[in-house]
Amino acid sequence: MSFESLSSDFYGYENGLSDQEKELIVRLRAYIEAEVRPIVNEHWANAEFFPREVVKGLADLGLFGQPWKETRQFENSAVFRGWVALELARVDASLATLVGMQNGLVMGSIAVAGSQEQRDEWLPKFASGELLGAFGLTEPLSGSDSAQGLRTIAKRDGDNWVINGAKRWIGNGSISDVTIIWAKDADDGQVKGFIVPTSTPGYSATRIENKQALRIVQNADIVLTDLVVPEANRLQNSKSFRETAAVLRLTRAEVAWAAVGNSVGAYEAAVKYAGERIQFGKEIGEHQLVQDLLARSLGNITASIGMVTRVSQMLDEGTQRDEHASLAKAFTTSRMRETVAWCREIFGGNGIVLDYDVIRYFADAEAIYSYEGTREMNTLIVGRAITGKAAFV
Repeated sequence: MSFESLSSDFYGYENGLSDQEKELIVRLRAYIEAEVRPIVNEHWANAEFFPREVVKGLADLGLFGQPWKETRQFENSAVFRGWVALELARVDASLATLVGMQNGLVMGSIAVAGSQEQRDEWLPKFASGELLGAFGLTEPLSGSDSAQGLRTIAKRDGDNWVINGAKRWIGNGSISDVTIIWAKDADDGQVKGFIVPTSTPGYSATRIENKQALRIVQNADIVLTDLVVPEANRLQNSKSFRETAAVLRLTRAEVAWAAVGNSVGAYEAAVKYAGERIQFGKEIGEHQLVQDLLARSLGNITASIGMVTRVSQMLDEGTQRDEHASLAKAFTTSRMRETVAWCREIFGGNGIVLDYDVIRYFADAEAIYSYEGTREMNTLIVGRAITGKAAFV
């Protein structure tokens, strides 16, 4: 099967990938079309996680561990990893969230803040799909202010740490094998990370019910009660929130890519429907107002692809800063909200029926818009870069 850029990639950005990167994109498309698309609406409707064989299939493709030297199958670019997120999200945003969490937040925490010994021990287990991970930062009373507001406390006790606290909105926290827990050191007040097998006594996770976006992702409330973690499982290079922020910086741009992918999924569904639905004696795609909505949607997608491509190039060049990733996330998620609404509008009443897919993209957009930094927080990060003044409080 040969590589073809997506019709929604109007300016052909994806053609800039290397031959090896394109080959994996082709195999990824074939896999998710065969194994994920046929089951995604049922799992979304029932708020059920993907079968573990789907996770294993993604691992066998080599999707987990691509950024890290210990686990990547070949040298690859941040732009390529962004396109992976886009390709996943255009079929299902929960799938992109799963890969982004495993590959970026979980493995990224170990790669950024762990020792070389920890990297050697843990990264291959996550890359192979043997372990499913979660990232425990957000708390019931601490979200945007995590840098200062963490209430989960870790107290050193000889060769162990005793952790008490709670986490909320932890993606896959109720089904993960290992969760990276970020907690404040009771002695020095600094944030540190811990590798916590979820079978550890004192770890309790409860799935958040009635969630109406990213329904396949199993978000959880986690309670940590006198949880004992050995010093060997403390991320050895996590000394402050600076390391946590470095992990978030690595993953924020990929969330922006996933936002574009979610837009693309809605757009592709709308284009298909516009060629099938007959009204007033002709396909609705022949009506001016429908073409206007499609052109607006494609404009948002094209502008967003250009932005995320450049911000990922900056990561490869070593010039990306927090404000660059934040602008991409704030912009693309805002344009995504517009795009999925326009695409849903094309379907009329059918647009609220899951059988036509577009309502899933519409609902999932709200979660993508909110997590990994709200638009407001990312705007303030950019505003600080513009003015030199912080306006967070």
